[in-house]
Amino acid sequence: MSTPVHDDPLSKERSHLAASRSALRAMREDVESLDITDVTANWVNAAVLESQIEQRIKALADLSETPLFFGRLDYLYAPGAEQAEGGEGERFYVGRRHVHDADGDPMVIDWRAPVSQPFYRASKKDPQDVSLRRRFGYTGGDLTAYEDEHLLDPAEAATTSRLLQQEIERPRVGPMRDIVATIQPEQDEIVRAGLSGSVCVQGGPGTGKTAVGLHRVAYLLYAHRERLARTGTLVIGPNRSFLHYIEQVLPALGELTVRQATVDDLVAHVEVRGTDEAATAVIKGDARMAEVLRRALYSHVTPPTEGVVVVRGSRRWRVPVYELEEIVRELLARDIRYGAAREALPQRIAHAVLVQMERAGEAPDDRVQNAVARNAAVKALVKSVWPQVDPAKLVLRLLADADFLAEHAEGILTGDEQKAVLWVKPARSVKSAKWSPADAVLIDEATDLIERTHSLGHVVLDEAQDLSPMQYRAVGRRCTTGSATVLGDLAQGTTPWATRSWAQALGHLGKGDAVVEELTAGFRVPTDVIAYASRLLPHIAPGLTPVASIRENPGFFDIRTAPGGAADVVAACRELLEREGSVGLIAADARVPELAAALAAAGIGHVGPGEETTRATRLTLVPASLAKGLEYDYVVLDEPQAVVDGEPDERTGLRRLYVALTRAVSGLIVTHATGLPPQLT
Repeated sequence: MSTPVHDDPLSKERSHLAASRSALRAMREDVESLDITDVTANWVNAAVLESQIEQRIKALADLSETPLFFGRLDYLYAPGAEQAEGGEGERFYVGRRHVHDADGDPMVIDWRAPVSQPFYRASKKDPQDVSLRRRFGYTGGDLTAYEDEHLLDPAEAATTSRLLQQEIERPRVGPMRDIVATIQPEQDEIVRAGLSGSVCVQGGPGTGKTAVGLHRVAYLLYAHRERLARTGTLVIGPNRSFLHYIEQVLPALGELTVRQATVDDLVAHVEVRGTDEAATAVIKGDARMAEVLRRALYSHVTPPTEGVVVVRGSRRWRVPVYELEEIVRELLARDIRYGAAREALPQRIAHAVLVQMERAGEAPDDRVQNAVARNAAVKALVKSVWPQVDPAKLVLRLLADADFLAEHAEGILTGDEQKAVLWVKPARSVKSAKWSPADAVLIDEATDLIERTHSLGHVVLDEAQDLSPMQYRAVGRRCTTGSATVLGDLAQGTTPWATRSWAQALGHLGKGDAVVEELTAGFRVPTDVIAYASRLLPHIAPGLTPVASIRENPGFFDIRTAPGGAADVVAACRELLEREGSVGLIAADARVPELAAALAAAGIGHVGPGEETTRATRLTLVPASLAKGLEYDYVVLDEPQAVVDGEPDERTGLRRLYVALTRAVSGLIVTHATGLPPQLT
């Protein structure tokens, strides 16, 4: 879109915003007015088309509190073209989605379009043909300010954008929002990385790794929409509360079809009603269990002991035992699933019969081969040699039958490890078993050994540092033919099987060639808060680079003794609620009931993680075990030592404390009646 380039006053930018909103409404009305009555041949196609139209209408929604565009680029000349003498440059408004006028000319360019990339990456050193970059400031949905950077003016010094800093530090209430207006160059490189390769992002608290992962999904759907529409995308989070927290980011960017799930959702083959001791869960989550399962599964294959005779009319055709043995050996040697090999076995036997028929002068076709494969004698042989196996029953037998486990875990698990995974009270059936989360992952592994798991085009795995090797394998099965974006922080691993090295984790995922990127610039956590929390790093992850906060506002930070116990904690919450923004009260899980009662007695309403909205309740009471991935403008952290003591060992407890300390965006109050952990003093 060509427009004379000059400094517009704020009123003209507001006029362009109003015109853009009007154009977006017109685009939506055009879709709503579509008549598909006589377009499709049948009701199935009509239903599909109607669903697509409904999705398009939702994607064109104008969110009143969400700026339609947040920046402007003034190019020297049309991008990709030679500069014409005396010619004027082009101007593009950068926003969350594309908007065009009645003539089809763009009024807002999607932030993911190539022409928008310089908004995030252009600089004084590399202006990328941009003469002016303008950022807009909003109050609610109203455009209230703008700020210009003249990238080609040598007299203008490079400075930090005031509006950018304000947007980064803007108070929040409710679920996570997008960061499309504040993406930094190092983040943009990850967001726009190609679909074919996998990426692992190591990022400390507040570095924006979750947002980068979600915006990467949105970018890939823009750049490879047709391919990903066929293959699918998936975002995997650590728990349901986390998914509720992030669920509005992609819809705000116009992407409505991305599925979100936890690892437990992916492996939900059985009802989980039990739990494991930490030591047992570690063994069940060890990658060695995959080989134990493979051995146990293929132990069901038994060599044939006699040939098979197929009767066809008046003729009898015999396949000798040695030929059957060779067929079975070939199928075992091939790298195909147990179930696929079982389906191939009768066809291989039928082929051997057809060879004999042809030698006898007959001319059998495919119909004859299929008929032979369905012959009762062939089916009986397949059942005895290569029987069907139920994955849940296979795992049930391994965990309940000591001899069966010992036979297939020999040389893999020690005797003590075998005892640790065996059930004390063996279940009689799959339905009566009290399956644990780790058991469900084993069943998923067994299921994949039998029948290949469907692979998606791209998977985003967040808070990956807490997965066991077997859980990584479960996720990796969902993207064997696709790519992955892995997000995490080794310092925040709080499970007994937490990841110690990204190289090992990516190997279990099946993405050993993934590029590992590290984000170290902190955009969300204030300087004083991250500096205090980083005292724990030498004790929990000595090799990691501490996060360096780039926020101009150092934040509010206070450590207070609380001789009054819960009453002092409630007072701190009341104090922070007088400020603008959300408040999280984080405490050891065991202390949550007491604090909930104290808040209720004080008449202070609160919600649980994942229940946050934009309504009046701004206080969330967060068990420390659910704090990971969440952020609040202000945090009250109750009894740090209790957070540490609530974990099975000190290292895990200190990592849990590190997570809790780094959930604050604008301020943190630490309250304690007992002493602080010595690692913080």
